[in-house]
Amino acid sequence: MAWQGLATEFLQVPAVTRTYTAACVLTTAAVVSREPPWGSAAVQLELLSPFQLYFNPHLVFRKFQVWRLITNFLFFGPLGFSFFFNMLFVFRYCRMLEEGSFRGRTADFVFMFLFGGVLMTLLGLLGSLFFLGQALTAMLVYVWSRRSPGVRVNFFGLLTFQAPFLPWALMGFSMLLGNSILVDLLGIAVGHVYYFLEDVFPNQPGGKRLLLTPSFLKLLLDAPAEDPNYLPLPEEQPGPLQR
Repeated sequence: MAWQGLATEFLQVPAVTRTYTAACVLTTAAVVSREPPWGSAAVQLELLSPFQLYFNPHLVFRKFQVWRLITNFLFFGPLGFSFFFNMLFVFRYCRMLEEGSFRGRTADFVFMFLFGGVLMTLLGLLGSLFFLGQALTAMLVYVWSRRSPGVRVNFFGLLTFQAPFLPWALMGFSMLLGNSILVDLLGIAVGHVYYFLEDVFPNQPGGKRLLLTPSFLKLLLDAPAEDPNYLPLPEEQPGPLQR
């Protein structure tokens, strides 16, 4: 019964958040390691190996292992505190964006993922970054924080501050966990580029929207808009039952 309730609750989560979170959990859980009883080094069970997932331009473009363009955003390291910390932020802020500023705009939300993923991949080449899931998390948190400037955030009961400071607090905490801040800085930079192009520049004198979601994504993911000129049939109109 508990599992059924959990499954029902999970299915109520918006589609993009549900899909990305599930993909991250399943991919990371598939890379399993165990400690042999005699205390030697950990041995990979080889259901999946991180070496099959990381971003490598040579393997992508020369060996056509194109799945690496996606899987490097899905692996968050071995199961442990750092993994659950990242999943908490992915699930929470991805959901808040999808249910907030992207409500009813699934295609635009997916396009934000695509824009961020492409830009991170290109910039990641310069820094020789192999896994970019944490950068994508930082981008989601940054965009949410800039769109919610008046919200006060309680950071694990330790600090309370305005939402725009959250990405930097997240970066500091990530550094305490031993992670490279370069990945977080990349996510913050890409998030700022998206926020500027989507929210700031179009509202400037002479500005316009430069990030236009492709029509095929809207056709595929968004509910069709109602025709304002449509007149319902008499039997479809509210009112007393016609006899």
